[in-house]
Amino acid sequence: MLYLVPTPIGNLEDMTYRAVNVLKSVNLILAEDTRTSRPLLNHFDIHTPLQAHHLFNEHQSVESIVRRLKVGEDIALITDAGTPGISDPGFLLVRECVKNEIELTVLPGATAFVPALVASGLPCDRFAFEGFLPHKKGRQSKLDALKQEQRTMIFYESPHRIAKTLEQFCEVFGKERQASVSREISKKFEENLRGSLEELASHFNDKTPKGEFVIIVEGCDAIKTQKKSYKDKEED
Repeated sequence: MLYLVPTPIGNLEDMTYRAVNVLKSVNLILAEDTRTSRPLLNHFDIHTPLQAHHLFNEHQSVESIVRRLKVGEDIALITDAGTPGISDPGFLLVRECVKNEIELTVLPGATAFVPALVASGLPCDRFAFEGFLPHKKGRQSKLDALKQEQRTMIFYESPHRIAKTLEQFCEVFGKERQASVSREISKKFEENLRGSLEELASHFNDKTPKGEFVIIVEGCDAIKTQKKSYKDKEED
């Protein structure tokens, strides 16, 4: 069995009892960065053997992992924070397990975009998760394709790119588009900022940002609905 186990994105109390029990019981834990995962495992008194499994070695290691699963070993996959496969390694190994008819279980648990989306105050019944945008090649074309996206959009961004990204969003989506920026989710200095893209861009141009960021941007359908509502009120 392959277990995909979410780990806390900040607060260690977000670790579930089930996640701890699974990590203690498996034969091997695959970790995105063993240096990051070791303190977490030590905190919960987990001493299962650990092996690196990340973006740069997963193509080379997936075959040997599948072999171990086929002979009956139980293996867990964790990432530095959050749910494996969500903007983190996981997809390739899951695909190979499905292809080889190996059982897998995905545990529910922490992921950054859900609390950020709910806290944004923007529609969360329909949304498009975009994760990290390309840094260079394909970035502009990706954003151009999202201009007419009607659903609420979700992006991940690093602290050294947050200001530039918000400025680019102003150019593509319009300065008045409503958005929110969340950082340090579940940690002591968690912060959720809301406003227009122009206001948020100005905020991060004036302030040196820290932490990992989730950007929530309203879809164009929300703007159309607002304009229609204002028009109806004027006619009344």
